[in-house]
Amino acid sequence: MGTFSIWHWLIVLVVVVLIFGTKKLGSLGGDLGKAVRGFKEGVKPEDSPVTEKAEIEIDKDGKEIIDGEIKEKNHS
Repeated sequence: MGTFSIWHWLIVLVVVVLIFGTKKLGSLGGDLGKAVRGFKEGVKPEDSPVTEKAEIEIDKDGKEIIDGEIKEKNHS
């Protein structure tokens, strides 16, 4: 039994290419790459691009006055 040599893997590769064809294998590799990139983006921690700062005050009629500013971070 033992390990497979390079010749075993080359024969397997040739059989796979003959069965599926190079065009289908190329598109399969591209789809796999897109899936991996999407997974990496989903796992990456989010840096909030917006900084929020708000102050809430109560006026003489008992209504809330919200004074605030929103600044977007510059990703240079």
